[in-house]
Amino acid sequence: MRWGILGAAKIARTDLVPAMQLARGAELVALATRDPARAAPFQDLVAGLRVHASYEALLDDPEIDAVYIPLPNHLHVDWSIKAAEAGKHVLCEKPIALEAAEIDKLIAARAATGKLIAEAFMVAHHPQWARVRALLQEGAIGRLEHVEGCFTYTNRDLGNIRHDPAMGGGGLRDVGVYPCITTRLATRAEPERLRADIRWSHGVDIFARVWADFPDFTMSFYCGMMQTRRQQMVFHGQDGWIELSAPFNGVVYGDCRVELHAEGRAVVERYNNVNQYALMVEAFAASAAGGVPFACPLEVSRGNQAMIDAIFAAAR
Repeated sequence: MRWGILGAAKIARTDLVPAMQLARGAELVALATRDPARAAPFQDLVAGLRVHASYEALLDDPEIDAVYIPLPNHLHVDWSIKAAEAGKHVLCEKPIALEAAEIDKLIAARAATGKLIAEAFMVAHHPQWARVRALLQEGAIGRLEHVEGCFTYTNRDLGNIRHDPAMGGGGLRDVGVYPCITTRLATRAEPERLRADIRWSHGVDIFARVWADFPDFTMSFYCGMMQTRRQQMVFHGQDGWIELSAPFNGVVYGDCRVELHAEGRAVVERYNNVNQYALMVEAFAASAAGGVPFACPLEVSRGNQAMIDAIFAAAR
């Protein structure tokens, strides 16, 4: 699969380019940016990388099969549709939309063009989450009672797009989506009732506490972007619990462990040699080329965005 990238975002350079180089059957061939200075680090990483001066020019490039879109949040829907209509498969950064109803447009575009459009939730492809789902299904901790999580990091640069409400900034859309998506994927359940408290600054949420009632268990988590970085997820059952030490960014946030505490003992599994971005790139190609089911289709993304929408509504 020959890839192009719309924009020179940091996440593309630090995470997706190395993933494309590591993934089997993937080749990065082009980048679109008007700024040659921002293109230079990418050219250092990829010999012979073509640089287009506009997004439209990249979409017109016949030697590109798929595009990765790491643009500001408010641009995701429009450029995903344009890319699919140009005949490209689309892997778009999260959040793929700012409201759940917008994802209906993407589902329609997917059907009309026959191109794969998907959200880049790399956690959906990490084997630690497949392991958590398997443990829950086999009853390793008995009946699940409660899920607890957190995801925080520090971004105090008010000039950053994450502090810009017009660009869809804020902590819930940036990191709060992860406790939501992983809980939903691991349990295959959807929340029925939500409560939330949100702390706002300059028009964006910088800290949120969320309580959710699912059909058979409860959930609570907090997230923010002005705190010391921390992430953790715990699934607490009647007979034990499962704890993930780096559930969303393995290694970056420390030792990546899945700990099963049950029957008076702890079993620890480590996942420190996994590149979840590379696994996502490979899975995307397999789905686009061969119809292999993608772990996070747009229907799952829509459910996650509906949960985020409900959190904002509950806080209001």
